[in-house]
Amino acid sequence: MKTAPLALLFVAGCARLHARYADVNGLHMYVEEAGSGPPLVLIHGGGSTVHTTFGALLPGLAARHRVVGVELEGHGHTADTDRPWSFDQMADDTAALLDQIGIGEADVFGYSMGGRVALHIALRRPDLVRRLIVASSFYSRAGMPPEFWTGMEKASPDGMPAVLRDAYLAASPRPDLARFVEKSKAMMLAARDLAEDELRSIRAPTLILVGDSDVILPEHAVAMFRLVPRAQLAVFPGSPHGAYIGALEYAAEGSRQPEAAAAMIEAFLTGGGGA
Repeated sequence: MKTAPLALLFVAGCARLHARYADVNGLHMYVEEAGSGPPLVLIHGGGSTVHTTFGALLPGLAARHRVVGVELEGHGHTADTDRPWSFDQMADDTAALLDQIGIGEADVFGYSMGGRVALHIALRRPDLVRRLIVASSFYSRAGMPPEFWTGMEKASPDGMPAVLRDAYLAASPRPDLARFVEKSKAMMLAARDLAEDELRSIRAPTLILVGDSDVILPEHAVAMFRLVPRAQLAVFPGSPHGAYIGALEYAAEGSRQPEAAAAMIEAFLTGGGGA
């Protein structure tokens, strides 16, 4: 099993890291666990791994929670299959994994693509979701400006951030960047808009996070906040996509925002903020 450098750093900081695979829905799915306490499921962003998305937050989260970090189909250590990707399928895979490892209910934290997967879990398996965190994600195409979708139609391996490309190549059992990008692009372009009534049906307390310079339009995050009944919203100033949680593709050296985000997330998970 290959381990990316960030994973090695996390192992050094959290000696009880446990990495394994689970066979669910025809997928050999990679999962890492660390810490103890209430279960917290982490779902990484597109093109990312558990560590490229959550490496800055992992040690603190594992100090208070049983962290369950999944890697979705074709991402990180989880090999691709011949089926097309979809948010529904990734949500079902994650839910099946939680069923298999005996987690009946968990807090679910998804970033970017993983945030959309987390929304689908909340809709398809509400019994699994105690509290929900959706970071820099979207429920409809209107969540990103038109130029995002124009760029997505032309996406190529050359446009993948180097830190994500390197992590993918280091971890993937069968790396194929061209295939990876084509399947990512096809999933995004085929994604349906979630209906407003679907968002209104989410009963889990929900924390919505976004940067004011995000790929996701801040007004879209506000709209999601208005639709989800028990939602809270935080907008991080001067922050591009995921920088506020330290996601490596946009992380800013010396930024204190991941520290602030971690405190906010912990307060939410422990019942702060009145959700």
